[in-house]
Amino acid sequence: MSSSSAFASVNPVRRTRPVAVDLFSGAGGMSLGFEQAGYDVVAAVEYDPVHAATHAFNFPQCEVLCRDASLVSAEDVLAAAERGYKRLHPGKVWPGRLDALIGGPPCQGFSTGGKREQDDERNDLLLHFVRLVEELKPRTFCLENVAGLLEDKFSDIRESAFRRLREAGYALSGTDKPVNSLNFGVPQSRRRVIVLGALGDVAPSRPQQVEGTVSVEEAFEGLPSPFGYDVLLESDEVTLRSEDIEARTATKNIYARTLAGLTGSPGDKSRPRLWEPTALTGSRLTTHAEQTIMRFAATDAGTVEPKSRLYRLPLKGPSRTLRAGTGSERGSHTSPRPIHPTEDRVITVREAARLHGYPDWFRFHTTNWHGHRQVGNSVPPPLARAAGLALMASLGHSPVLLRATVSLGDSSLLSLSRTEAQSVFDATADEIPAARTRKPASQDDGVQTLPDARTG
Repeated sequence: MSSSSAFASVNPVRRTRPVAVDLFSGAGGMSLGFEQAGYDVVAAVEYDPVHAATHAFNFPQCEVLCRDASLVSAEDVLAAAERGYKRLHPGKVWPGRLDALIGGPPCQGFSTGGKREQDDERNDLLLHFVRLVEELKPRTFCLENVAGLLEDKFSDIRESAFRRLREAGYALSGTDKPVNSLNFGVPQSRRRVIVLGALGDVAPSRPQQVEGTVSVEEAFEGLPSPFGYDVLLESDEVTLRSEDIEARTATKNIYARTLAGLTGSPGDKSRPRLWEPTALTGSRLTTHAEQTIMRFAATDAGTVEPKSRLYRLPLKGPSRTLRAGTGSERGSHTSPRPIHPTEDRVITVREAARLHGYPDWFRFHTTNWHGHRQVGNSVPPPLARAAGLALMASLGHSPVLLRATVSLGDSSLLSLSRTEAQSVFDATADEIPAARTRKPASQDDGVQTLPDARTG
């Protein structure tokens, strides 16, 4: 009898929360989706100190390791998981094993948005995810990556990874074709490979799709124009005027109401966060040159502005894939942000977050460069949630709702420079991204090297 079938046969459906660790966690899209599915994400591993700080703000009870995953051992991960578990469950005995190891290894080497290089060193991080699965032997795992991973040119590394996972005792699903976040209630076309694994002979089911689609117009409903608040030229947050609060409260669309915290999301098992709903966050304006504004004004919705090559979002349809730009080790280039569908500017971080499925309480770094990079690099939480629910069935768990609220972290974590964040986590220089000298940035079209990121 296989290990998984034996496990299922002697364990009825359990009313407990399974334990997960998020590798390559970034700001926390995968962590949030799995928490919504009913997991305790007790630890996260992220080598970029700025992203690690953002994760720590949004998941203050999670133990964050600011480490290079290629240098992290199974013992390191388990020790962090134990600390996070005891923080979440004071007085309870650490179970000593992971129910799920989740993560999306950096995928630029496989991505259609990059150079698609077979020898990109970041491709090796896929095999370090596999290594940690082999060493930790979690009951299940979720591996997320770009659709390009399935191309023939990457067959050697892909098949090596899948073979090792099977040899380690896992049955796999999702190895043959990508999924699209559009089919999981996200107003953005984003094709991704979601490989799920479970110990034993029975592969996890594929993530369950939902009916219907969400448009950009529906996603943005209730968000006031940042042009109405001069402070957003210098800050990413503002207290809303009463008329804007009333307009948001009157939102009709269920997607927007859910992200605004006006309506509970059916089946959401995440810990409720304490936050200030009268505040608008992640909404720092980008300053454009007059000529740029004129070009944006002449660009029809759903088309590309010829000079900047920026795409103008449609109102009635979904967004194209949001991209992330590059980190400090790759020159610190900002992501090509879409043009707003009705205003002649690129979208804000909060608007990008709405297109990704993040609730409004979830915050990102206060600079536009880091904030957009954190959104564009992340897994849309609704997609991660669907993957988590598929693995939950393999574990024999029934999701448990938690009503106790959680206070978010210290907001100073959201404005740290790279070196400041490095100090917070006692991260060593050889395990964080090395800074590359950037060219001076001109006024922002949404595509140049970014002027407002504090790299330390």
